[in-house]
Amino acid sequence: MHSSRPYLIRALYQWLLDNDCTPYVVVDAERTGVVVPEQFVQNGQIVLNIGPGAVRELFMENDMVAFNARFGGQPMTVELPIDAIIAIYARENGVGMVFGQEPVMPDDASGVAEPDSDDLDERDSHLGAVAKTDEESGESNDDDDDESSRPRKGRPSLKVIK
Repeated sequence: MHSSRPYLIRALYQWLLDNDCTPYVVVDAERTGVVVPEQFVQNGQIVLNIGPGAVRELFMENDMVAFNARFGGQPMTVELPIDAIIAIYARENGVGMVFGQEPVMPDDASGVAEPDSDDLDERDSHLGAVAKTDEESGESNDDDDDESSRPRKGRPSLKVIK
């Protein structure tokens, strides 16, 4: 699976603009591939205004955010790898999102082990994920059995109520 971070950044950027807010990003300036004006880096981070009035040619893709801007009157191309963006928020009120460390997701399904059909049947019986009709299970719902109302020990299960 792809990282959700670039999608969230693009969505929050648009949401901030729609609400007449100025989008700012906090960037880990020490990450590989980050190209920012070094003179503005403080404690390994830099805060950048990425609003339409501050940048030109904003490029927001799944692996990189890039734009042209002027810093101290000097034009510069800024490059921010997606994993270097720590947060995006509104200058006016601080509303936004801070990104945590994302789990590593496999890029393809071939690296994922598929359970055997026997494993599925066992899992379904433990989790109650497959609803069986009374005829299939051979049980009757006419009597209130104390066993069925008691919680099971071990793994949690779902109870299908018809």
